[in-house]
Amino acid sequence: MSQLTLTAEDVLAWHEQNTANWRHLLNEHPEALALPCDIAGAKTLGELLQHIVAVELRYAERLAGLPPTDYTTIPFDSVASIYATHDRSATLFRDLLTITETDWSERIEFVTRSKGPARASRKAIFFHALLHGERHYAQLATLLRQHGIKPGWPMDYLFMDMERA
Repeated sequence: MSQLTLTAEDVLAWHEQNTANWRHLLNEHPEALALPCDIAGAKTLGELLQHIVAVELRYAERLAGLPPTDYTTIPFDSVASIYATHDRSATLFRDLLTITETDWSERIEFVTRSKGPARASRKAIFFHALLHGERHYAQLATLLRQHGIKPGWPMDYLFMDMERA
């Protein structure tokens, strides 16, 4: 029997593909950053995007043994600044996956903004950082459609490997 495995590289590639599509759409509609939004405590869509990339960056930094960037210093004033933060995170995640001696089951301590001090495995933190963004991007898709901006790509993981019959 063959083993069915979804790898960290697979999930990172899916996240990167979706993020590239969001970056492209928001570059076409930068006015969307000012739309009102009540997701994750945000007041605007730009603040929701700040939340998405801040989670990515701060967890990537923790996994890399770096101090987490102060959340309030993470910019959300433009599509370029938001996705510059994402790019820093993606580089850290890719670098982390090249370190073969990493013990992904190791539990590390960190402080969350909403729940305070916590501990979790490196593996759980890695996947949370990526899947958290995908969950919020799904919410973002609904919000944008309500304002007449329609994302034009399939976002489900299935489309990473689907061929038309």
